Amino acid sequence: MKKYNPTTPSRRHYTAVTYKDFLEGEKRPLKKLTIRLKSPAGRNNQGRITMRHQGGGNKRAYRLIDFKQNKIGVSGKVEGIEYDPYRTAFIARVCYADGERRYILAPNGLKMGSTIITSADAPLEVGNRTALKRIPVGTFVFNIEIFPGRGGQIARSAGTSVQILAHDGGHTHLKMPSGEVRKVPWDGYASIGQTSNWEHNLVVLGKAGRSRALGIRPTVRGSVMNPRDHKYGGGEGKTQRGTKRPKDKWGNITGGRKTRKRKKWSNSMIVKRRK
Repeated sequence: MKKYNPTTPSRRHYTAVTYKDFLEGEKRPLKKLTIRLKSPAGRNNQGRITMRHQGGGNKRAYRLIDFKQNKIGVSGKVEGIEYDPYRTAFIARVCYADGERRYILAPNGLKMGSTIITSADAPLEVGNRTALKRIPVGTFVFNIEIFPGRGGQIARSAGTSVQILAHDGGHTHLKMPSGEVRKVPWDGYASIGQTSNWEHNLVVLGKAGRSRALGIRPTVRGSVMNPRDHKYGGGEGKTQRGTKRPKDKWGNITGGRKTRKRKKWSNSMIVKRRK
């Protein structure tokens, strides 16, 4: 983590991840593995805002990430670790033995020149990918498949990892970062290690302009709005909430109410709920 001297008010609390220890090899992304995505700025197909506080930001090229890593038995050499503007973790450019290049999620500790492989009998080393039922209890994994063959869907953000607790009856029990214990089919594949850029949660933006560059627009408190705009609005100066329970802009109760659907299909796969 890099800290800056307080040469200006915005630099006083400004911190950033240092790329010198992570970025190696070519700095520009591979052109054939990038596409340009249209920025919806929080709008739906009717042009109405469905997600507030989004819009603007710097132009970005989307990197096509291989979450399946389905080149079974073909080893690949890491050509470099790169920054991805669309995700918090770093990505690795891999050149496989057959000459094909792909981007994958980079685990913590993966370096340029390392060799990785996806197979049913892959060595249990950082970056390798194999079936969950082969991985010993206590191992930390990431980019885990919920449905075998669909590609990794669990533990993909920066610094995330999931611990294997048990193998039982065709399922593997995983301890999630939230503390929840969940079952997934043990035929699904997972990558060994922890996702890279574990210092991401320590970053302090330090100034509004840096937030706008990320495509995040300002957020206004409900208590400073007018009564017609928010349930907390109105009054002279600082005043109480004025409602019995905490609510959002549309009057929906937000405090102390469970939002998970009672009949969600995966309820039967949860062994222990998060605290």
